[in-house]
Order: sequence, then structure tokens, then C-alpha cells
Amino acid sequence: MNFHLIKPERKYRAESEKQIAEAGCSTRSDSVRVVEALITATPEFFKGEKKAEIKAYFQAALNFIREHQDPKTIISAVVHMDEKTPHMHLSFVPLTADGRLCAKEIVGNKKKLTQWQDQFWEYMVKKYPDLERGESASETGRDHIPPRVFKEMTRLTKQKAKLEELLSGVNAFNAKGKAAEIGVFLDKYIPAVEQMHTTLKKYNTAFTATTAENKKLKKKTEQLEQSLDKATQESTLKKLADAKLHRDYEDAVAVLDRIPKGVLAAYTHRTEKERETAYGR
Repeated sequence: MNFHLIKPERKYRAESEKQIAEAGCSTRSDSVRVVEALITATPEFFKGEKKAEIKAYFQAALNFIREHQDPKTIISAVVHMDEKTPHMHLSFVPLTADGRLCAKEIVGNKKKLTQWQDQFWEYMVKKYPDLERGESASETGRDHIPPRVFKEMTRLTKQKAKLEELLSGVNAFNAKGKAAEIGVFLDKYIPAVEQMHTTLKKYNTAFTATTAENKKLKKKTEQLEQSLDKATQESTLKKLADAKLHRDYEDAVAVLDRIPKGVLAAYTHRTEKERETAYGR
């Protein structure tokens, strides 16, 4: 069921004209009197969330808008729950801090809109670490890798360590017996690696660092306190974290090459027989 966080006192046009008149603004026929913002997240983000939790998310989003736009100018904030993905329509009169009617100054061009989106994500991700930065208004690449991906890689790295432990105990005498145990583990490990591959493809723009570039980044890190400002520090550390994420993924794939041929053959044979059974062959 839909619900309001801010319920309009009158029709939007009437409320906007009232505020514009009180501000003493002159208008033209093409003047933008009401700006509507659409606020949402991915369907996966809302999956399993109760109404109270969804309401809290949109309340936090509303608080962000209130910090950047005079709360008195906000006419309405209504959350729609009757469609596939919960979303909020927020409407406000584009009055500037000094009382001018100027939507262009508030919303701006594509660059300004991207800044709005960046600031919104930075504000919300403090409370919702798994929130992904949507595609910006100026680019289709994804610069922000959400904390969720790093957590998933941490779990995958632990799985890789477990697989390495299992493989270290394999020898010519016990390979056949170990094959079943390793096979059961691979049933979980291989899909996890494939899922990480799919995830990282979405963020491929973050993985442009070469080995030489990584060395430069590490050298920069040593000089952070002496020569780099805070913004540059954060940018450099982010690049290092992204590069490490990519290396961890490559390590997770590389361990599969160390599976003994006998163990791999037994696993492949078992999975093929399971597929044949599933298809009734």
C-alpha cells in the first residue's frame, strides 16, 4: 500500500503558485514550478525487507533532500509500494536559498545532477553499506564498488584457503578417496567463483591498473601523510582496494588449476553422470 512521508496540503500547482507568490518571484510561461525526484534502489536491495524498514530507507532519503533544499519547499513525498520495486516520488518548488525560482541552479546540468547522485549515495551508504551506486548521469561505467562485493570476496578467499588445504593433503595414494570430499566442496566453490566473475564484469572500469601502476600506487601510499591531500588519499586507497579485489579473484581462479588431474577427472565424471540423470538419459 502506498503511503506519504509528506502529504500535500493542496494540489501541486496551487501550492507551488502560493510559494512562488510569497517569495515575490516573477514567472514566465516556461518557468519550472515543480521539480519531481524519483528515489529508489535495486529490487535485490529491498528483497525481504519489511514495510517499516522500507519506510526508514525513504525517510533517510528525505532527510538528505531536506539538507540540500529548504524543507518548506517540499510539497510531497509519496512512497509507492504497489509496483515491482518500492520507490518514492518527491516534489518540491525550486526556490533557491535567496528566494529565486530557478530549477536550473538547483538541479543543474548533467554534471550537477551527477554531483547530486554522488552526494546522495555517499550519504545513504553510511547507513546502508550494501547500497550500490547507480549509473551516473554522465557515464555508464560503474566507479563505485559497493562494500557487499568486498564482503563476498572475503568469503570466497576463505573458501579458496579451505580448498588449498584440501588439495595439500592429496597424494598418489589417497587421491581417489579425497576426490569425493573435494568434489562436494567444488559444488559450492565453482558457482561462487562464477558469480564473482559476473559481479566484477559490472565494475570492469575499476580494474585498469597494471602491475607497474600498482607499484606506483603503493609508493604513493607511503607518501600520503607528507604530500597528498585527503581527497587524493581516499582516491589512491580506493584504487589499491579495487586492485586487490581483482587480484584476489584471479587467485581464486588460479587455485582450480592446481587440482590434480585424477581428482578433476573424478569430479567431471560425477557431474556429467548427474546431468545425464537429471535429463533422464
